[in-house]
Amino acid sequence: MQSDLHHLRKSYDKDALLEENLDDDPYVLFDHWFEMAKNHPDIEEANAMGLATLGADGFPKNRIVLLKAIDEKEFLFYTNYTSEKGEAIQQHPKVSLHFFWPALERQVTIKGKVTQLSKEKSAAYFHSRPRGSQIGAWSSEQSSEIVSRQALEERLTYYEQKFEGQEIPLPDFWGGYGVQPVSFEFWQGRPNRMHDRILYEQEQGGWKFKRLQP
Repeated sequence: MQSDLHHLRKSYDKDALLEENLDDDPYVLFDHWFEMAKNHPDIEEANAMGLATLGADGFPKNRIVLLKAIDEKEFLFYTNYTSEKGEAIQQHPKVSLHFFWPALERQVTIKGKVTQLSKEKSAAYFHSRPRGSQIGAWSSEQSSEIVSRQALEERLTYYEQKFEGQEIPLPDFWGGYGVQPVSFEFWQGRPNRMHDRILYEQEQGGWKFKRLQP
C-alpha cells in the first residue's frame, strides 16, 4: 500500500504561547488549557489522553485512556492491573501522557512516575461507574487472547447473572494509577510551522520553564 499525503497541510494561527503570559506553576497553565478544551463545542472528550509505556519486548506502546482526576498533583486513570499496560507499568513505572486538542491547535506532553492508588480510592471510583462498566471490568481479562466475540459476550452474561441484585465488588485486579509529573511540554500551533513549545521541568524548590525551538 502506498499513499501520497504531501498535500495534507494546515495553517496554525489560533493563539500564541508567550513567556510574559506564563505562570511559574505548570498546573496553572494546564488547568487553564483543560478548561478551554472541556468547554469547546468541537472537543468531545477533553480528558482523552495518550498513555505511552515501555513493554517487556522493549517497544514503547501508546493507547488512549481517560484522565479521571488531578488529585494532589497526580494525574489519575483506571485500568486492569494485569493488562498489557498494567504489566508494563509494573516493570517500568515511568510513562508519558499526551493530550491533543486539534480545535485549539494545542498539545500537552507530560512525563511522569507512576504509583498504584490505594484500594479505598480505587473502590470509590469503581462504585461511581455505571453498573455496566463495573460488570465489564469483571468480564474482560484485558489484553488476554479470547477465541471469539461470542465468548466475550458469554463472559459478560455470566457476570451479569452472578452479580444480579447485589452490589458489585471491586475486582482485585482492577484499580487506579497516579502519574506524578516531572515535566510538562506545552505546544501551541503557530503559522509557518514556527510553533510555540514551552517545557517545564521540575527542579529543587519548584519548576523552571524554557522555550524549545519548533
